[in-house]
Amino acid sequence: MKKTAFYGALTVAGFAASMASAATLDDVKERGVLNCGVTTGLVGFASPDANGVWDGFDVGVCRAVAAAVLGDSDAVEFVPTTGKTRFTALASGEIDMLARNTTWTFSRDVDLKFEFVGINYYDGQGFLVPRDLGVSSAKELDGATVCIQTGTTTELNLADYFRSNNISYEPVPIETNAEGQQQYLAGACDVYTTDASGLAATRAAFENPADHVVLPEIVSKEPLGPLVRHGDNDWADVVRWSLNALIAAEELGVTSANIEELAAAPTGNPEVNRLLGTEGELGAMLGLEADWAKNAIAAGGNYGELFEKNIGENTPIGLARGLNAQWTDGGLLYSPPFR
Repeated sequence: MKKTAFYGALTVAGFAASMASAATLDDVKERGVLNCGVTTGLVGFASPDANGVWDGFDVGVCRAVAAAVLGDSDAVEFVPTTGKTRFTALASGEIDMLARNTTWTFSRDVDLKFEFVGINYYDGQGFLVPRDLGVSSAKELDGATVCIQTGTTTELNLADYFRSNNISYEPVPIETNAEGQQQYLAGACDVYTTDASGLAATRAAFENPADHVVLPEIVSKEPLGPLVRHGDNDWADVVRWSLNALIAAEELGVTSANIEELAAAPTGNPEVNRLLGTEGELGAMLGLEADWAKNAIAAGGNYGELFEKNIGENTPIGLARGLNAQWTDGGLLYSPPFR
């Protein structure tokens, strides 16, 4: 799941510069569909079902933006991307936004000319091994073969970690998570490394998840979140505040169960009123309808609802909120005020 800068013959920054003046919000409204880049398939985050309907935690962000802009959470074209193709797809305009749990880094923000609009998952790189390998720490992996997705920050983090601990490894390059899972289960590598959340999702899909262990070491910071092209500030604001609406809704107690009642008339909480469009002109400031945030939240629930439904402790993936808890609960999740 971890993503990195795409350096190749094709200069992504040049693409981004050529697209900078594009009015993406107008394009999406005229098209009537949001083109959202996602992973090629990772259960819990973004994957299609047997009928081709996409679902997952990242998919929920795409649907929230579509609902905010178009009033329809189904008005999304999901475009699968790999670690190598995602940045070209965004820079060229093939997609309007990327919601593929991409890590926010200096070079992607500054050199590749992308705009990260927020963090929807605080993560870090981990290691998955077969239980019968008999190791309990990543520092015991000297000489191991490691499946690693190309075109990701995982490669650099892995090299740094093994070098700093004076141990060696043999990389086994893979393109997608599906390929990594297949190679790992086939014994082509001793270890699979990616974001810890991705390892949990991958492990949950195994026939015998208990036969595999995620080692305790987290060897990097991976702030993951959606991104858009530099230079189109109006569109960046729409995507940024759609994500913030999901986060703020959880903090303010706005849920899929009570949102219609709360939006029916102004409440005693002015920020809830501004969020849901019964007070103030926040929608107009974005070029959207007054109920834009209400639609975004209603698309799949607030941040907490999306988390629990797709990747939470009661799902096969079983992730605890941890750093992704609200700031009021000791986590890092925090939305600027709606005022």
